Amino acid sequence: MPSIDGEDDATVFRDVILLALLGFVTIVVLLLPHLNPPTKEEQASPAAGNLIVEVRWEDQIDADVDLWVEAPGDEAVGYSNKGGHIFNLLRDDLGHKGDITGLNYEMAFSRGAPAGDYTVNLHLYRHNSGPLPMTAVVAISIKMSPNAPLRAIITENVNLLQQGQEITVTRFSLDDVGSLVPGSVHDLPRPLRTGPG
Repeated sequence: MPSIDGEDDATVFRDVILLALLGFVTIVVLLLPHLNPPTKEEQASPAAGNLIVEVRWEDQIDADVDLWVEAPGDEAVGYSNKGGHIFNLLRDDLGHKGDITGLNYEMAFSRGAPAGDYTVNLHLYRHNSGPLPMTAVVAISIKMSPNAPLRAIITENVNLLQQGQEITVTRFSLDDVGSLVPGSVHDLPRPLRTGPG
C-alpha cells in the first residue's frame, strides 16, 4: 500500500534531526574529559592567619579604638595603612558609626610568622560615650600550620585614659618555629601610628 508523501517527509525529517542530536551528544561526551584538564599542583602559599591579633571593647561604648601592628622588617599596619608584607588589618571598627553588628572589635592577620620582633599598639582615635578610662582586651594567637590548633600566646587588658592616646600593649619576639622567645615580652613604648589624629 503506497504511503502519503507528507508522512515520508516527516519521518525522514525526524530521523535526520534525531541523528544530528545523537551526533551532537556524542561529540559533547567525547569532549568532556578535555574541557578542564587536570593541572599540576601549584605550590601552596602560606595560609593567612598564622598570627592573629584581636582587640575587643565593650559594645555599648561608642569609641573608635585602632589596632596597630608591626612585624619584623615590615611597616606598621593600622587604619591608615591596612596592609603590609606580613600583616593585614581585616576589620577597622569605627565604633557605632555604620556598624550593623553592634560589636566593637578589630583584628589583623599575618601571612606567615617570621622570626623577630613584633609590636602591638592601641590608639583611642575617638571616644563619644562611656566612662574613661575604658578597657580593651587584646589577644594574640598563633597557628603555624593549617592543621595545627590556634594557640593563644599573649592576652592583655589595656586601660585607655584619653582620646588621642597611643599605647604600646606588648612587644615580643618569635623564634623560627613560631614560639615565643623567653623573656622577650615587654611594653616599652614604640609609636606606630601614622596619619592624622
